[in-house]
Amino acid sequence: MSPGELELHKKMMARAIELSQKGMKAGDGGPFGAVVARGEEIIGEGWNRVLGSNDPTAHAEVVAIRAACEKLGSFQLEDCVIYTSCEPCPMCLGAIYWARPKKFFYGCTRADAAAIDFDDDFIYREIDMKPELRSIPAENLLRDKAVKAFEVWKNMEKKIPY
Repeated sequence: MSPGELELHKKMMARAIELSQKGMKAGDGGPFGAVVARGEEIIGEGWNRVLGSNDPTAHAEVVAIRAACEKLGSFQLEDCVIYTSCEPCPMCLGAIYWARPKKFFYGCTRADAAAIDFDDDFIYREIDMKPELRSIPAENLLRDKAVKAFEVWKNMEKKIPY
């Protein structure tokens, strides 16, 4: 990484950290911020809005990804980089992978988040368990009917794979 690239990455991460403080101080949610950039241009940004919107999925990364995708008119961020003030939770990590950026950077670690009572380790452990053994049990129901929609999708000629 060249010195110029490093400075750009630091500048974008500093913006993500600034957003984390802005949202927290506004009472929107915890101290988390995120930026989606394409080169030197910020395409989308956001902070945790869980409390402000009563939406448990309104994490900073998800808010920033949604804004970037809307701006670009695309569900893919292949030529973008994501900067997030903290290592992503499982939901946000999944969103990042679905958006397919070329890279992401994070500031604080999962351990740092756990130290202030944002502990996602239980979700990581739950993912590895059989669905029926998780703390919120899950049961398979009407699969034979639900799978018919998958069959239609598989056979559609005019679909956009993702």
